[in-house]
Amino acid sequence: MKTVTRLALLTTVGLGANAAVGLCANTAAQADTFNLVSCHITGSTCDGGSIPAPGFGSVTLTQVGANVNFTVSLINGNRFVETGSGGKELFLFDDAIAGSTITSITTSPNTPAGGLSGFTNLAPVMADGTGSWTASVECTNFADCNGGSSPTMTSLSFTVTNATIAQLTTVGNDKGNIFAADILCGATQPQCVGLTGPVDTPVPGPILGAGLPGLVMACAGLVGLARRRRQKLV
Repeated sequence: MKTVTRLALLTTVGLGANAAVGLCANTAAQADTFNLVSCHITGSTCDGGSIPAPGFGSVTLTQVGANVNFTVSLINGNRFVETGSGGKELFLFDDAIAGSTITSITTSPNTPAGGLSGFTNLAPVMADGTGSWTASVECTNFADCNGGSSPTMTSLSFTVTNATIAQLTTVGNDKGNIFAADILCGATQPQCVGLTGPVDTPVPGPILGAGLPGLVMACAGLVGLARRRRQKLV
C-alpha cells in the first residue's frame, strides 16, 4: 500500500512540475502591453499630467527568442510626427545593451518616402518632460516627418535584437519613464486636438499579460518546489 501511495504522490508531483514547466513556456511567449498616458504637449489640458488608460495609445512587447518585437499603436486619430520637443524622433526608449540593434521597422498606413532608421546605444537624446533616452526610431530624412507635414502613421513596428522585455522595461530613464512617442493629436483626442508633443509611459505600466519577469520567477519557484517534494518522497 505504501508503495502504491508513494507512486501516486510521485505522479502527482511530476504532473505539477510538468505544469509549472508548461506555464513557464507559455509565459515566454506572452506579450506585455503598456499605455502611453503621460502628457507633455504644450497648450494641451493635460500638459505635465496624465490621462486614464488607454491614453494616447499602447506599446506591446513580445519576446521571440533573443529578440523583442515592438508594436506601437496610437488611437483617437493620433499619429506619429517628429518635432523639436520630441527630440526629433518618432519613438524613444532606453537600450544601452551591447550588441543590441533595431531592425525590421515598418509604419502604417503610410511610410515616409526616405524610409525609417533605428538606433541603440545613443548619446542621451532629450524629449521635453520625458527625460533622456538611449534608443530611438526616426524618419531617415527629418524633413519627411517634420510636424504636421509627416505622412499619416498610426502604427509603428520594429524588432530589438539581443534583448529581453525585462531589460527594456524594468528600469526607467532619468525621469522614471520607459517609452515616449512624439505625436500629433487627432480629432478625437479631446485634451490636445491638433497639437504636437511627446507622450510617455512611466515604469511600471503593464496593462495586459502577467508581467514576464515576475511570472518567470514564479515558474522557477514552482518547478523547484515540485522537485524538492519529489526528492523527499523518493
